[in-house]
Amino acid sequence: MPGPRLRQATFGWIHFALTAPAIYLWLGLPLVMRQQGWSGAEIGLFQLAGLPAVFKVFLALPVERRRTGPRPYLRWAWLTGGGYLLALLALAAADAHADKAVLFALTLLAALCATWADIPVNALAIRLFSPEERPLAGGVRAAASFAGAVVGGGVMLLVQQAFGWSAPFLMLGAFLIVALALLAVIREEDEEKTAVDGRPSPLAVWRGFFGQAGAGTWTAVLLGYFPCVAAAWIYLKPLLLDRGFPAGEVAWIAGIGGGIVGALASLAAGLLPRRRVPGVLPLSAAANALALGLLAAAAEHAPAAGLIAAAAFLAFAMGLSSALAFALMMEFARDAWRAADYGLQASLFTLGRIAVAAVAGPCLDRFGYAGMLAALAAAALAVAALIAARRRFVLFLGGASS
Repeated sequence: MPGPRLRQATFGWIHFALTAPAIYLWLGLPLVMRQQGWSGAEIGLFQLAGLPAVFKVFLALPVERRRTGPRPYLRWAWLTGGGYLLALLALAAADAHADKAVLFALTLLAALCATWADIPVNALAIRLFSPEERPLAGGVRAAASFAGAVVGGGVMLLVQQAFGWSAPFLMLGAFLIVALALLAVIREEDEEKTAVDGRPSPLAVWRGFFGQAGAGTWTAVLLGYFPCVAAAWIYLKPLLLDRGFPAGEVAWIAGIGGGIVGALASLAAGLLPRRRVPGVLPLSAAANALALGLLAAAAEHAPAAGLIAAAAFLAFAMGLSSALAFALMMEFARDAWRAADYGLQASLFTLGRIAVAAVAGPCLDRFGYAGMLAALAAAALAVAALIAARRRFVLFLGGASS
């Protein structure tokens, strides 16, 4: 078993290797498709291949139920990760002019395998990291996600433009091969007997999760804490373009620069002692509201430097909140149901992100950037007020962190 720091780095790379191809498929590939003459409707329908991410709550159940024999989580990670790799290689072998139904099917397979692989990998992390190591694990995971966004949403586009359709898939596949190989150095001990005695129904498992102290408040936080800043980040690139920034500058500001700031904020949050996490959570929620308010104020008439500064603070707030969210997901995953509880929380997290972004779009059309961002700021402030008002929730986290 590698040491704690090496183990953190190992899981960080694995999360990066899972995230970067998905980011390229959803954020990078549409640009390539547009260059190949795809219509806006076709590109929009293609995004439906990402729907498996919403159903982690169901994909986690077979991982939990078939947890027998040696190294059960690792076997699931190799199986699903191997399917992910094969899907990427099949996409590399295809051509940009291949049948659109074939490209959709391969992308759907990649999304399914990526979503499924994420479950045993995170369940394994919850099992192997001690409670004191979990804040750093959450920070490293969030930083790896930001790094995946930089590579998948920016660097791979440059690779595709320089070397053609297949090059990004081959490079991303190589990253995934390294991740699958690194899984071999992780030692997973035989599952404790208490975790496998009996297999209640899915409803009983989910009721058990929501029966935990503080789980109701945590569910509301999952649905609105990170998704508000995530929705603003989605619309940041169009905002910068509409304010007259060249496309290249937008890529550097919102893609590479924002990703770096978010990754550094995530790592900084991960270095917090576990006992400090409950106190930082309300401050992070308030920072989300402040970042959205500042961006709303700067959206339409602020100088370029002010708008860039507001975007940088938004990236900082995103990095901090995502790191804390992942760390707290570990706290709310019961020892006997790590995969199921993580899958349920990840589905809620994804559902909130999709729902808030979907509502933000019509707000943008009706009220403009400033109005949309102000509405998101108000929602984020409501979440911060909820956390501040639910003192029992914060005290529960403090007790868990002691």
